[in-house]
Amino acid sequence: MTGPLALLDSASLYFRSYFALPDSMTAPDGTPVNAVRGFTDTLARILTDRRPSRLVACLDADWRPKFRTDLLPSYKAHRVAVPGHGEPDTEEVPDTLTPQVPIILDVLEAFGFATAEAAGYEADDVIGALATRERDAAVEVITGDRDLFQLVRAEPTPAAVVYVGKGWAKAEVLGPAEIAEKYGVPVAQAGPAYADMAALRGDPSDGLPGVPGIGEKTAAKLITQFGTLEELVAAAASGDSRLPLKMRLKLADAGEYLAVAPTVVRVAVDAPVEQSRPDVVPNAPADPDRVLELAERWNLGRSVERLLAALPGA
Repeated sequence: MTGPLALLDSASLYFRSYFALPDSMTAPDGTPVNAVRGFTDTLARILTDRRPSRLVACLDADWRPKFRTDLLPSYKAHRVAVPGHGEPDTEEVPDTLTPQVPIILDVLEAFGFATAEAAGYEADDVIGALATRERDAAVEVITGDRDLFQLVRAEPTPAAVVYVGKGWAKAEVLGPAEIAEKYGVPVAQAGPAYADMAALRGDPSDGLPGVPGIGEKTAAKLITQFGTLEELVAAAASGDSRLPLKMRLKLADAGEYLAVAPTVVRVAVDAPVEQSRPDVVPNAPADPDRVLELAERWNLGRSVERLLAALPGA
């Protein structure tokens, strides 16, 4: 039986590995490798537990795309490195994580896993584009980021999110039914409705102000009632009697934000994705000698062993 297409939110996974494991895990030269080992272990667990036939590690080419910040300057603004402590508009990341990212990419390449990115776009957009265009296999988006709940679907193939926000041991598999139940949105359009609800509610972690006075439950109720954010805004503007005056005024006051929020919040499914290689999960490492070299150089022994054992041909 053909397994799913696994789309990895790579930065989400290695950030979580970095903070979950001690930086006392080091290579012989003293370089911390906790994120590398955690990411490699997670990849092994994905192969073992989810059994994907295809897998793409999706990357941020631009973690704060201009097309989003032009519309909403507050988007992820609080994550920008302090001036004088990094290049302009670079993401503030722990100093001991940055050197580990190229090692993670080396491991993926040596094993023969596909990576993908799109110039000027985030990994979320890459995942959205690959998920949307998939017509053959079920899709599993593996992330610790709730933003990607918007991609769940029933057709043309099922798409679910394997949410690892609480770690792999507590991973949740969320499809349209689960998102509908969890957030009170209609199951038939659970993915798009979640995105609209998130835009209305806002998200401080992404610098999305939302509409003041509208929380998650009210946002879900409004989107369920009116179908889309655009329909809700139009109803408010026309004086629709289904909306109390106070609610219409709240929406009118937030009109400037609501005009741009959908483009900022929804993934860009037309992102120009470039993929490093075919996405079939390799039966054996593409470059076994390089794998051994990386394992020795960076003290990745058991993590690499676990990944080797998780390959379909092992």
